[in-house]
Amino acid sequence: MQTKKNRWLIALAGVGIHISIGSVYAWSVFTTPLQESIGWSLSQVSITFSIAILFLGLSAAFMGHFVEAKGPRKSGLVSTVFFALGMITAGFGIQLEMLWLLYVGYGVLGGIGLGIGYITPVSTLVKWFPDRRGMATGLAIMGFGFAAMIASPVMRMLIESVGIPNTFFTLGAIYFVIMLCASLYLEKPPEGYHPKGAVAQDNESPVAKDLAQLTANEAVKTKRFYFLWLMLFINVTCGIAILAVASPMGVEIAGLSAGAAAFMVGIMGVFNGAGRLVWASISDYIGRTNLYTLFFVLQIGIFAILPFTTNEWVFQILLFIMISCYGGGFSAIPAYIGDIFGTKQLGAIHGYILTAWAAAGLAGPFIVARIYEATQSYALSLYIFAGLFVVALVISLLIRQDIKKLKRKNELDSVSAFVK
Repeated sequence: MQTKKNRWLIALAGVGIHISIGSVYAWSVFTTPLQESIGWSLSQVSITFSIAILFLGLSAAFMGHFVEAKGPRKSGLVSTVFFALGMITAGFGIQLEMLWLLYVGYGVLGGIGLGIGYITPVSTLVKWFPDRRGMATGLAIMGFGFAAMIASPVMRMLIESVGIPNTFFTLGAIYFVIMLCASLYLEKPPEGYHPKGAVAQDNESPVAKDLAQLTANEAVKTKRFYFLWLMLFINVTCGIAILAVASPMGVEIAGLSAGAAAFMVGIMGVFNGAGRLVWASISDYIGRTNLYTLFFVLQIGIFAILPFTTNEWVFQILLFIMISCYGGGFSAIPAYIGDIFGTKQLGAIHGYILTAWAAAGLAGPFIVARIYEATQSYALSLYIFAGLFVVALVISLLIRQDIKKLKRKNELDSVSAFVK
């Protein structure tokens, strides 16, 4: 079945939403200006970001069913309103020097907009690109990863020219327009849709079929749901911990200068964003299970040798590979969900899985900070993360066996149905 909507423009609309909400990764731009202008402490300012990520995970989990029931357009509009309102409320909180209002605005309202806005395009694109699931979701989520690179210089310029509160008001208005236009174009593909030239998922093409078509409530009763949750949790915990301390760790281990370490962090942002598209696209050819196994094998080696890597170039290359795996882990998850649970309630299942992100966002920086305080070294943290990736590798092998069993069951059911 064909449609008047262009699926590539649908993908572009998804990128528009993710580039807007992904500006949350540029929060650190406001840290020093808020401390200097109002006198709030570093921890008071920094916790705003943690609240936003927490509510991203919670809203993604609780609103996943809403996304599936109401469709991407309404979900996108809800995300638009919450995110823009959160930015504007945060601006008033700063203008009035009311810290709690900043938390409510940017953290709670903005975080809810983040969660709904994150899963809406992803759920939709998996259905529009059954032939290139990894590439499509990687394209949208790449926008989330690259957003900070675009937003950071704009934020700095606005802060210097119009002040911090007006920066939030201006950005709120800009993001509202971008997300509104993008949301209005979003739409589910028509029933039975498959792109021209792609193989339809029918009885004559079992290879193209998903392993199952489960609701979110059915998915959470399977072992493979928890395997997937744990794999994402470990990948994000270790990656986000390194993001939090990459600069001082580069200075301590590889002897980088402060300027070189700061430049390295900027390049890590490029690999974080590019990895989301590249790795997810690769997964269309090698399979999602093989991709995650590769992620974990690579990162076991990287984290095991990083403490001994004193050559600054080798150290940076290892971090760039690691952070690309971190980004790729996010983008390949929606396609993986579609493969093993189907697309019936993909948005809701994705929302449940993203609670791993919320938990990892708290666990990763906490682990590395506490261990460094106790040992005055990053080495032990890196060894612990290498051990966690060994656990993740084992889980990736367990989910492989679970998928094989399900495939055999499906084959037997197909034979039985044919005989009948």
